[in-house]
Amino acid sequence: MNKKQLIHQIKIKSSYLCVGLDTDIRKIPAHLLTTEDPIFEFNKQIIEATAEFAVAYKPNIAFYESQGAKGWESLQKTIEYIPKECFTIADAKRGDIGNTSAMYARAFFENMSFDSITVAPYMGKDSVTPFLQSNGIRNEGKWVILLAYTSNKGSEDFQKLYVSEGSMPLYEQVITTSSKWAGDDQLMYVVGATHPEEMKKIRDLVPNHFLLVPGVGAQGGSLKEVSEAALTKEVGLLVNSSRGIIYASDGKDFAKVAGQKAKEIQEEMKSYLQLFC
Repeated sequence: MNKKQLIHQIKIKSSYLCVGLDTDIRKIPAHLLTTEDPIFEFNKQIIEATAEFAVAYKPNIAFYESQGAKGWESLQKTIEYIPKECFTIADAKRGDIGNTSAMYARAFFENMSFDSITVAPYMGKDSVTPFLQSNGIRNEGKWVILLAYTSNKGSEDFQKLYVSEGSMPLYEQVITTSSKWAGDDQLMYVVGATHPEEMKKIRDLVPNHFLLVPGVGAQGGSLKEVSEAALTKEVGLLVNSSRGIIYASDGKDFAKVAGQKAKEIQEEMKSYLQLFC
């Protein structure tokens, strides 16, 4: 999915909602545990209930890897079930030396057909480039979503450190440097919703790039503050909600309640799109 197509979907649905499929076998409703594939059955019903309101889905790969081979099967079925007009994100946080990154890119882009993957920037350009291109040829319609300033408490340990006196904090250096590796049609950044003030600075650094924002809802981030800080004329924003939607109910009505929660977020997003875009 290219940038123009993504923006088109956002405008059609009046939504920049990404639903995080952090599907934990220990948390899904008990009545699903007797089905052939409980994880997929849960995801299937969540997708059916939320697809009208969401433009993207983000399976967190760890929740599937933890189930071994069967978890990978559930993930593959989930990706195939997500409507084709929705943007798909492999929340894998990969990042390794070039030949290893190339194999990760092949796994998620070629074999599983994700539109994008989250990547850790710590090892530098040669660990990111294989996700952007293959054998020197641009990976059309495929995106890197680079970790910039995350919403977890530990983000303060390294991401705000100044690399030298008078310089910018590390997360700003990551954005400034990496923005030269690819354009805003192939590179996004993860910025936590719990950092609205820093988000304004980041928007100044990359005025045209999409930001993927976790941390709204369960982690305390404000959708209003995020939207005020980061929405652009081309939207430029995907806001993720995982637990607040998929685990809103643990009963047989879990999908219905998830749909209601997604609708509530979409309706709020619609008002911000009208106000800021």
